[in-house]
Formats: sequence, structure tokens, C-alpha cells
Amino acid sequence: MIKLDTRLKMAAEEVRQGKKVADIGTDHAYLPAYLIENNICPSAIAADIGKGPLENAKKVVSTSPLLSEKIQLRLSNGLEKISPDEADDIVIAGMGGILISEILTKAPWVKNENKRLILQPMSHAEDVRKYLCENGFEIIKEKASTDGKHNYIIIVAEFRNKENDKDEAFYYKGLIQYDTSEVAQKYHNGRMKSLIRKRDALKNAGHETDNLDKIING
Repeated sequence: MIKLDTRLKMAAEEVRQGKKVADIGTDHAYLPAYLIENNICPSAIAADIGKGPLENAKKVVSTSPLLSEKIQLRLSNGLEKISPDEADDIVIAGMGGILISEILTKAPWVKNENKRLILQPMSHAEDVRKYLCENGFEIIKEKASTDGKHNYIIIVAEFRNKENDKDEAFYYKGLIQYDTSEVAQKYHNGRMKSLIRKRDALKNAGHETDNLDKIING
């Protein structure tokens, strides 16, 4: 049986029961294997842009007839080789926020009320939130976790075709700012400290910092 680390377990917990899943940037296909073994998903696509990671995934999938039957391995640049009917829940974890946003932009079919996005940006979470808010999605949940010295966040969103009512401060702070748990506040405070350092460096160099001041104090 596959056991997930804290980071991937957090993503797995947001996959809906009985939904087909696509794991983009799957690496070893641990996430799809876990979802199939625990009877959470009826089928899964383990996709990656690299042949090397897919070879790693093939080794994991081939260990079990169940996994071999229900997990498809797919060489794909993001969602390019995934069709809309193959995935209900889409997991994109372990990438930068800018890349995640680019992947979603190139797949307009994700703007569907029946789909769920489960996103785990390793950096630039503000770009992910901005994409979601500007494209009619509702961010329904954010969670944080700690694995060793690293803090991680997950953003769960569904398409609602809603008007964007968020400002730039929200793009940086998200829903996680309202989570009073220790791990969430640790993540949020770390992001704010990083912004403050950036603001202070710009100010010391004589640059204008009004926009960063609004974000930090907003």
C-alpha cells in the first residue's frame, strides 16, 4: 500500500469520492496509486512532461494489477493531452504558481462547474489566486501543512462563473489568513515577512513601495 508524505496527503484529502482524477506532474504516481488503493477514485491519469518521471510512475503502477488497470500513464505538457471527460478532479502539485497558472490558461475546459482544481504552488501562490479570481473560479478552501522545515499550502477551487471581487492583497494573503491554526499562521506569517523584507529593501534603495504597503496592510 502506498503511503503519502504530508504534502501529498493534504492534496489527496481534497479529491472527491468517486471522481476521476488527473495528477499533473505526477513524478512517481504516488498520489494516483494512493487514491486507487483506497477506493477514492474509479480511475486516474498520471501525467508528466518528462519521460523519466513516467518511467518512475510505471514502476509503481506495475506493482499491482489493480493499479495497472485503473491508472493511465500519459506524457503530457500540463493538461494538453488530457481530454475533459477523463478527469473530474485535477491535481497540480509541486510546481511554481506561475507555471500552474499557465497550465490552466491553456486548458479552458477546466472552467466547468463539475470540475475541481486542487493546486499546490511551491511559490507565487498569488499568481494562482489571481488566475482563479479573474477567471470565474471560487476558492473554496485553503490549507497549510509542514513537512520537515518546509511549509506548504493547498488551494481548492471550483468554477462558479463569478465576478472577481478580490483585490491584490487577497491574491497574496488568500483564505489562509483567516485560518487560526498554528500551521496556517506559520505559513501566512512567513509570506508576510518575505513581503516586508522586499518592501524594506526597495524603500532603502529609494524605490516607491505604495503598492506593497497596500498589500501588507490590506
